Amino acid sequence: MKPQFSTLIILTLVCAALLTPFAFSPIYLEMMQANSLDLHQFLRGEVYKQGTGYTALVLVGVEMMLTARKRSRKRPLKIKVPGAVMLWRAVHIFTGVALLGVVLIHTMGANGLNFNAIFLWVFFGVTLTALVGVVAETGILESPRKVFSFRTAKLVPQTATAPNAVKAGIAAGTENIGKGSIGKGALVRGLREIWLKSHILLVSVFGLMLAFHIFLVYLYR
Repeated sequence: MKPQFSTLIILTLVCAALLTPFAFSPIYLEMMQANSLDLHQFLRGEVYKQGTGYTALVLVGVEMMLTARKRSRKRPLKIKVPGAVMLWRAVHIFTGVALLGVVLIHTMGANGLNFNAIFLWVFFGVTLTALVGVVAETGILESPRKVFSFRTAKLVPQTATAPNAVKAGIAAGTENIGKGSIGKGALVRGLREIWLKSHILLVSVFGLMLAFHIFLVYLYR
């Protein structure tokens, strides 16, 4: 089970829609406070915040199952987590989008201040690095092309005859494959060196900030 490129594009658009309210939250939060004070107080209340917060925490736990599945069968754990890695990867992707939606509900789109603002932007970084990386990787793997060129093909001389022009074009293409192109597998590995490492780094920072966020929540209850 692996999400196709078209599915990932739809998920990207969904994420863009979920991120949009954060840009306009100062406007609609002020309108809500002015016109619907009771609703505003409820959404800011402890019951609402705890309910949505625990929901987000459960989704974070589900997100970590992909790592658990990858690492569980290695020493010293050797614990068998059921399900294939690709299945958990698909769950990881869809749960990540759901988590973004729950965070929107939890924060009401407010960008926060100080620590909360940094925490929120780190979470955005976690989501976007994963989504952009997976979309790019899936697009490359599903492409019928085996080689991706990063150089402009050489122009065939105007004076060449038709048969010679064809030969010159083939020769130029062959040369570009060696010098200005990269294979599908090498390109995917190169991209993973960038997006996957960035994602793992941000996930580590997010985990530490999440623990501190929970500590602050219960400290100032």
